[in-house]
Amino acid sequence: MTVLIDLLTGEHEPPCLSLYQPTHRSHPQNVQDPIRFRNLVKALAGSLQSRYPAVDAAALLGPFHALAADERFWNHSLDALAVFAASGMFSVQRLQRPVGELALAAEAFQVKPLLRIVQSADRYQILGLSRGGVKLFEGNRDALDEVELDAAVRQVVADAHASERKRGSSAAWTPHAGAAGLGAGAIVHGGIGGDRRAEVERETEKFFRELDRVLLEHYSRPTALPLILAGLREHRAEFLRVSKNPFVLADGIDIHPDAMSRDALRERAWRTIEPHYLARLAALVEMFGAARARKLGSDDLEEVEKSAAAGRVATLLVQAEPMTPATDERLDDLAERVLRERGQVVVVPVARMPVHTGAAAIYRY
Repeated sequence: MTVLIDLLTGEHEPPCLSLYQPTHRSHPQNVQDPIRFRNLVKALAGSLQSRYPAVDAAALLGPFHALAADERFWNHSLDALAVFAASGMFSVQRLQRPVGELALAAEAFQVKPLLRIVQSADRYQILGLSRGGVKLFEGNRDALDEVELDAAVRQVVADAHASERKRGSSAAWTPHAGAAGLGAGAIVHGGIGGDRRAEVERETEKFFRELDRVLLEHYSRPTALPLILAGLREHRAEFLRVSKNPFVLADGIDIHPDAMSRDALRERAWRTIEPHYLARLAALVEMFGAARARKLGSDDLEEVEKSAAAGRVATLLVQAEPMTPATDERLDDLAERVLRERGQVVVVPVARMPVHTGAAAIYRY
């Protein structure tokens, strides 16, 4: 989603349409979600007509109406929804934390509701790993959801299966519904001789190398999220041995996600990620203290705003919890400005913030 922020804060021909909506994960609460979405689309149409009467509204709103009619989409909601559209662009994002309602046509996309979600320091991904397939999850301290894998990952799994079939192997993998490929119970039927075992190991290494490559390209590098491996100890060890992904954590979960409930997986993942999360926050706080001592950091909002406008802010720590409405709006504007200038924004719990103004900036120069 970091890539999405980069896209949204880039240059776009107005009007830029932004729609935010809280949604519900389960029945019967989610029955009202598509109805509320249609109402927000009507409000979006009104905003578009009022501010850009000469624009082809039907072309811009068509994808919104199609989404409203997609029953399958509304059966798989999370905690909120963000939808963005402009000429030649339509993006839909399910969110793991609630947002307020918004439907607006403007000169630029409204990204502030996304910032505190996307830039929160507690986010991570889990790779459910076996020799025959893969599952990917994304979560935070409070929520965990499976990620629909893109075509590149599915192709790597399909190629591995095709190679297995071509060899006519006696090693039969047990399929698992819902995963990209085959599941946690990688069961080998019958004995395998030394030559055959070596061949299986070579194919496994090849599969893990290719999987590592596409995950880095399509998930880890765009999100910069830590990646926890979950699977049998030997599978984790094999993947770590060949991985070139700097976001993969050495410590993981020695059981496949299919063998536990989603809540149990989230709890195990948080126990794994929390030390890294706390260490990252501590390092950022230490960096801020050292920078401020050298006059290369500040928590004075007025000074930080001027520095952000000049492109000087390399890293901005922002308090996660609300302050006053005026201060929150000011902090969101500041975070958006830093991101537009290609700085880093990290949302930090108030207990871990080194200051009381809501923002701590580390300057580039």
